[in-house]
Amino acid sequence: MEKKKFQKLSIAALIISIFPLMTFIPVLFHITLTDGVRSVWAGINIVSVFTGLILSITCIKNSDSRSAINIISTIISSFWVLLMGGIIALALFISIVQ
Repeated sequence: MEKKKFQKLSIAALIISIFPLMTFIPVLFHITLTDGVRSVWAGINIVSVFTGLILSITCIKNSDSRSAINIISTIISSFWVLLMGGIIALALFISIVQ
């Protein structure tokens, strides 16, 4: 029973980790979003990145539930966190230089 719980949790973590890629859908279809929609979308992306990372780490901590899905979702979520951190650091650096 415990293994099935972690398996469902790891699939959920993978889906949540991939969710920020849906940001590219409006770009592909040349859809322009309003500022409010973009802000809400950015907030949802940030929440999904951190939620996916927490779920991935929770699944990987248990050695019985480690699988390729867990490792991939952890790598994807870590990439998003590093990317967001880099963007924040760049924005701070640019604001300080100006």
